[in-house]
Amino acid sequence: MFTTRPEIRGTFGVVTSTHWIASQVGMAMLERGGNAFDAAVAAGFCLQVVEPHLCGPAGEVPIIFHSAATGKIEVLCGQGPAPAAASIAAFRDLGLDAVPGSGLISAVAPGSFGAWLTLLRDHGRLRLDEVMAPAIGYAEHGHPLLPGVALFRNPTLAATWKRLLSEAGQGAREVQIERALAAWYEGFVAEAIDRFGQAEALMDSSGRRHKALLTGQDMAGWRPAYEAPATLDYHGWTICKTQPWGQGPVLLQALALLRGFDIASLDPSGADFAHLVLEAAKLASPIRPRRSAA
Repeated sequence: MFTTRPEIRGTFGVVTSTHWIASQVGMAMLERGGNAFDAAVAAGFCLQVVEPHLCGPAGEVPIIFHSAATGKIEVLCGQGPAPAAASIAAFRDLGLDAVPGSGLISAVAPGSFGAWLTLLRDHGRLRLDEVMAPAIGYAEHGHPLLPGVALFRNPTLAATWKRLLSEAGQGAREVQIERALAAWYEGFVAEAIDRFGQAEALMDSSGRRHKALLTGQDMAGWRPAYEAPATLDYHGWTICKTQPWGQGPVLLQALALLRGFDIASLDPSGADFAHLVLEAAKLASPIRPRRSAA
């Protein structure tokens, strides 16, 4: 039976992602002697090129992983913090009663780049230039877009990554990665983000223009951190998610609610099953509709 989510198997290794180019890039890392972490990082950087509407180097990434070397399940927090200047008083002074959902003023310290490099440094085998080479190639020379299979290029991103590799230099792979992290969070990338955020005022969802609160100092003071996952035992399975800085606990709360029901007796395509699951998800969700003052 046809399904849009087929079962994927492999005898040497398997890589799957939301884009076929990223998947094949990850598989290429395995074929050249890299491990699952090298493949994940290479695929992650590639997705920033081929799916720029969904992710980017200045975004965030929650990473939940199991290491065969340590035997542990860990979480790597790639969610950067809010800027030091982003206080309640600062937003009130700007006439805002909520943080806009878009624009420069809502930007936090970019965590994605640092988290991917931290994962590579601590758990990978390959060098940074090997892992980033495919993403740089697709950014510089283009990749097919659907529909129409047009060719899209992002030479500015490619040039940024090339400069990072240049500043990372040679030497041991861990040293190379540390230099790249410094170039991003304390060097030319942080300086460019600081300069642009203070010089430009862009329209956001408040309907007004605001400059960024994020500064280079905010970036210099943060690095990704490891932590234990939030867990729940559910019918013989231990479910691992992020801590409350992400949405992980929401699923665990929904499963805790469902644990009191005989969900296995329900038809998974039936109305009772759908109603039960949806109500559990609604109760677990921290988002509630805003009521008017009236």
